[in-house]
Order: sequence, then structure tokens, then C-alpha cells
Amino acid sequence: MTFLQITSLLIVLAGAFGAINYLFLRLPSAIGILVVALLASFALLGADLAMPDLGIADTMRAVILGIDFSEALLEGMLGLLLFAGALHVKLADLRAQWVPVALMATLGVGLSTAIVGFGFSWITGMPLMIALTFGALISPTDPVAVLGVLREANLRKSLETKIAGESLFNDGVGYVVFLVLAGLAFSTAGHGDHGGEHGAIEGAAILFLQEAAGGAILGIVLGWLTFRVMRLIDDYALEVLITLGLAFGGYELAVALHVSAPIMAVCAGLLIGDIGAKHGMSAQTREYVDAFWKMIDEILNAVLFLLIGLEVFAVAFDGSYLVAGVMAIALALVARLAAVAVPVLTLKPFREFSKGVVPIMTWGGLKGGISVALALSLPENEWKPLILTATYIVVVFSIIVQGLTVAPLAKRVGRTPELM
Repeated sequence: MTFLQITSLLIVLAGAFGAINYLFLRLPSAIGILVVALLASFALLGADLAMPDLGIADTMRAVILGIDFSEALLEGMLGLLLFAGALHVKLADLRAQWVPVALMATLGVGLSTAIVGFGFSWITGMPLMIALTFGALISPTDPVAVLGVLREANLRKSLETKIAGESLFNDGVGYVVFLVLAGLAFSTAGHGDHGGEHGAIEGAAILFLQEAAGGAILGIVLGWLTFRVMRLIDDYALEVLITLGLAFGGYELAVALHVSAPIMAVCAGLLIGDIGAKHGMSAQTREYVDAFWKMIDEILNAVLFLLIGLEVFAVAFDGSYLVAGVMAIALALVARLAAVAVPVLTLKPFREFSKGVVPIMTWGGLKGGISVALALSLPENEWKPLILTATYIVVVFSIIVQGLTVAPLAKRVGRTPELM
């Protein structure tokens, strides 16, 4: 299938499944599309078991595998989604919450990676470095999914900023940690040269600094240059186009320069969404930019969750893999609890939090498409089918079970006034 045919098929299916959800299931839009896609996928798998001569599953598997989910998300959709999410987070709000956000997005990601990695290695017998790579890819939360389901909970601004800021930045940090660990796991696997391993670790540290700091600097520079250009223009259609060019072009430039494209997208989006909106756009332009990026956000989110639902055809339904996947759910939740609770407890002597912060942010740390994409991007090896299956199970559980219950939880425990 050509790129245009694949794109057309995905948009048609997203619209059709969205309509089915709206008319019958009435679930939150993205979650509903995922549920309908899963039901359709399992129905086709069931039909294939009943009538194996038709080869339905093989045909669908060929079509799904023909869509490079990893490349589509990591090289295209992710930049737009992160840019759109960052546009709606104000720097003043983020500045007031930067300490907990920074700790959760750095220390929290590190703790989560370690807990999942060591636990999964113990459960499955997987080599530790490969298991830590799994820990890194399952640690980032999905900012779009998180904010989408929490919107109806009417959270206090400070808590919403913590959740949004942490989700945006831990995507970028988690991606960089994944790249570092994947490089170590698959470059040092199979040989015990300690000198070579030491060199690999040193190279990984340099890579981390280059990716993280380089992405942030590039995002700020490109965002500032774009802001300066937009100050000279008063044409809302052109300015919307310029923001789209920043998101697309900046992401591809970051990839070419080997710096973190997700961190670049977040930093550029924060700058344009706050300073750019205040000082570089007219009221009409702000309205159009906001509406345009909300629409982009909704459309890409629908297509992304549709793809997650259809990726069931790429999963290996082996009994031991399914058991490991269920155990990975518990591991991911424990790791998420540590990623939230440790920073909060560390800061408790210096600032106050409402009692609802830890449970809401733990249960609301939804996993999403980036985890599936990173799992698919791993080099072929004996452990990849297990990692992909476990990742898929954790993501689907997170989006459907946690996603449908986190808003009621937030309403119940998030009513206590939060001081900071």
C-alpha cells in the first residue's frame, strides 16, 4: 500500500470507530477508539480461527506490519503531539512547580527504569541491561492521554501543571534514557571486555548530555527565532503555518543534529505557547493557533490510539509472555508509585502537597504510544517478542482500566485544597 492509501485507511477507520464509540459506547474519545479497534481486531482473529482458510489474520498482520508504527510516531506524530501539549502549559504555572516536575521527570524516570528493569529481569531471566531497556521504554507517561481523561476531573491548576509538565518532560527524558540503555544493551551484549564496557558507559553519559541539553537548547533557540519573526507579522493564517513549520522542521532538524527531538518540541512549544502568545500574536491569531493545535492534537491522538488497537496483530500470544505481561503491569504500577512518592516525600519538608497528589499522579500516569513505538524500534533479538507483548499489555491496561477510573479517583481524593 502507498503512503496515501495507508493514511486514508487510518483516517477512515479512526472516524468510523470514533462514530461507533460516540453512538454506542460513550467512552472518552481516544479510549473509545482504542476499545473499538481492539474489539475489531479480536473479532478478525476469532474469524480467522473459525475459518483458517480465509487467511484473515495473515492479511491483516501484513497490512499492520507494513505500517512502520515506530517510525510514524517517533519521526512524525510525537513531535506534533508534544508541541501541541506544551503550547497549553504556561511558563508561570510551570515555574511555580518546576522542582517537583524536574524531580519526577528525572529522578522519577530513573527510579521507574531501575525498578521495572531489575524486577522484569528477575521474573523472566532476561539479561539485566535488556530488562533495564524495557524499564526505560515503559516509564514515560502519555501527556495527551493523561490530560484528556483528567480534564473532566476539574483539578486545581497546580496539580494539573505538575501532571502536564511531568508528562511532557518525562517523555523526552525517558526517550533519551532508552537510547542510552539500548545502546549499552545491544553494543555490549555477548562480550565481557570491561574496558570496552567502561568506554561504552562513558560514551552513553556523553550521549545523554548531548541529547538532553542539545534538545533543550535547540528548542529554545528555534522557539525564540520563531517568536521574533511572528512579532513582525499580523496574519493569523501565516502564523499558524509558521508554528506548524516550527514543529515539523524543528523536530527533523533535531533528528539530523542527533539531539533529543521530543525535548526540542516541548521547549519550543512552551516558549511559543507562553511568550509567543503574549507578545507575538494578536488576539485573533491566538484564537486560531489554539484551535488549530487542539484539532491537530485530537486527530493525531485518534489515529495513534487506533494504531495501538490494531498493533494487536504484531503481538505474540504465547502463554508465558502473557503471564509476564500481567506481572509487568504490577511492576509498572509499583515503579510509578516510587517515581511520584519519592520526589514528593523528598520535598515534603519544604513545601506542602494535598493528600491526593500521590494516588492521582500514580494511577494517572498512563502509558501510551511512545512505549509501543520504542519496543518496536528495538533491534531483532530473542527477547523482543516478550518485550513487545509485555509493553502492549501494560499500555492497553493503562489506557483502558486506569484511563477510565482515574477521573473518578481524582474527584474523590483531589478535593483537598493544595497549597503548592
